[in-house]
Amino acid sequence: MSRAWTIAAADYARDHARLHALREEVFVRGQGVPAELERDALDPLSHHVVATDASGRLLGTGRLTPERRIGRMAVLEEARGQGIGEALLAALVEEARRRQWPEVSLHAQVHALAFYARGGFVPAGPVFTEAGILHRHMVRRLPGASPVDDVESAAAVLLGLAHSARRLVGIYSRALDPGLLDRPDVVAALRAFAVHPGPCQVQVLLQDPGTPQRNSALLLRLAQRLPSVFAFRQPRDPVDTSYPSAYAFNDTGGALFRPLGHRFEGEGGVEDAATARRLRLEFAAVWERSRPCVEYRTLT
Repeated sequence: MSRAWTIAAADYARDHARLHALREEVFVRGQGVPAELERDALDPLSHHVVATDASGRLLGTGRLTPERRIGRMAVLEEARGQGIGEALLAALVEEARRRQWPEVSLHAQVHALAFYARGGFVPAGPVFTEAGILHRHMVRRLPGASPVDDVESAAAVLLGLAHSARRLVGIYSRALDPGLLDRPDVVAALRAFAVHPGPCQVQVLLQDPGTPQRNSALLLRLAQRLPSVFAFRQPRDPVDTSYPSAYAFNDTGGALFRPLGHRFEGEGGVEDAATARRLRLEFAAVWERSRPCVEYRTLT
């Protein structure tokens, strides 16, 4: 089925009145942003994209500034839930890539962190207030890995990996990383991957499968409902059981690597093909010499 809207670049000189009318509807009347903050001197200098329906009505917009920042992402309330925001974001990322920028950033409203994480952006720095709304700075490398500073950043990378994966997500963990792999947003992202059309698999290597089982880990409960997708194995070789790091990867070049598995700091991104390839090869070798966690199949 063809979608009922299209994404295209806008001509600010020609389209500025329509762009600002939509942004005022979303930001000023919808979110209480002061009207004087909605416009700035960067608008005429920025690359703007728009979503329009078959009649030419404007449904959404966003911009890419010379500061290499995405912003003013706005979609009419009645047009949300159709993938318009995701398509606008992808178009702006592609424009940044066309300009050969090494990275692109944005200021995400805190409630929208998961949306931008699915688009490959990683939080960086503390939460701050902008136009009276809580925000956090986020970065996407084009390509490459971004620093992962805390659990929110690590979770954001996992959301991006699950969202961009086609057929495989691999996870190497000590005991399903409490605080990270038991987060509802991470589990929901893995579930969305697991139920999307076509064959797919989530392979998990666990050094300590007993602790998640005793704690009835949220991810194990999901795996029980989808046993054809989730597979767990336990390393047995002493080299593997003493491995200090934790990581995740997918089959489209995304990776998250944490040098110390009991900490969340590391680096990751959805465009880190070299790291993803290395981790996938290492994972496959350990997977082959590890035992299946058959005890998980009997849980109720």
